[in-house]
Amino acid sequence: MVHVAVTGGAGFLGARLARELLAAGTLAVAGGAPRPLSRLTLIDRAAIPDDLAADGRVTSVRGDLPGLLAEASGPDSPDGTGARDGPDGTGARGGPLGGADVIFHLAAAVSAECEADFDLGMHANLRATQTLLAACRAQGASPVVVYPSSLAVFGGSPEHPLPAVVDDRTAPNPQTSYGTQKLIGEHLLADYTRKGFLRGRAIRLMTVCVRPGRPNAAASGFLSGIIREPLAGQRATCPVPPDTEVALASPGKAVTALLRAATCSGQAWGDHTAVTMPALTVTVAEMAAALERVAGPRAAALIDWSPDPAIAAIVTGWPGRVRADRATRLGLSPDQDFESVIRMHAPQFG
Repeated sequence: MVHVAVTGGAGFLGARLARELLAAGTLAVAGGAPRPLSRLTLIDRAAIPDDLAADGRVTSVRGDLPGLLAEASGPDSPDGTGARDGPDGTGARGGPLGGADVIFHLAAAVSAECEADFDLGMHANLRATQTLLAACRAQGASPVVVYPSSLAVFGGSPEHPLPAVVDDRTAPNPQTSYGTQKLIGEHLLADYTRKGFLRGRAIRLMTVCVRPGRPNAAASGFLSGIIREPLAGQRATCPVPPDTEVALASPGKAVTALLRAATCSGQAWGDHTAVTMPALTVTVAEMAAALERVAGPRAAALIDWSPDPAIAAIVTGWPGRVRADRATRLGLSPDQDFESVIRMHAPQFG
């Protein structure tokens, strides 16, 4: 039997991951034999979707992650680790993470939010990660922890310009608070893994597109907006030049990467450093052209090309081309083309 916990479980990626786990019904943890999924704990400040709440295997825990884990710890814990049992069993040894074999740590504040509010990023991205790793250590069971990092750990500076193609040997050089927080999380995860407290798997996700639902505060959010909103007959703004190259992955490819991180053996994963997932590279102009081919010129005409120097500075500072050899060896691959990404989001245009 397998207990899986997902922080950020009410978010679009967390909910999609949860649905795939429940549909599969089993999980092969870290290269082991598939075992039945007995329990899925979804942790978020927001309510989880109704279909997930209706599944008897799902436990929903609402609240701020550092606060939830702090409530489950204290100097009076019976085993001296700081973990206390909750009255319903959900807090056993580590609060809502107690007894989890695999933890997907998806809860985070996004890029533009972190630039606008430094304290928010430090709380949601750094403090939450530190608290989660400490709770995993307190369990003493060495769970597999999958940590979605970001392409934002890379960046260019005058003495260390960004290479034309980022590969597995490219040194991170974040130029935003979000990228810095994600990189610190990678290093913390690696050190906790080195010490044997847990089995960490950090995977650097591309910008996920097309994201369903409402726009979020990510600097890259417009990359979904210029597709999602026109498909719904609404106007959308593109804040970067048409020739801007971006590295993308569909939601399906992102979830596949997260699951592969959880299921591959330690030998296949390799050392403790993060794996950069493969990407589809397109320009924003090529995205608009693909939208026109799929949904017609009226949809593409709903894109307003209105430069925003602040957003453009963030997005153009990220790599647009990636060579992901480690990920390829793990069986991961990029999306075939952007038209197929649009049709996955809007199957009525298939």
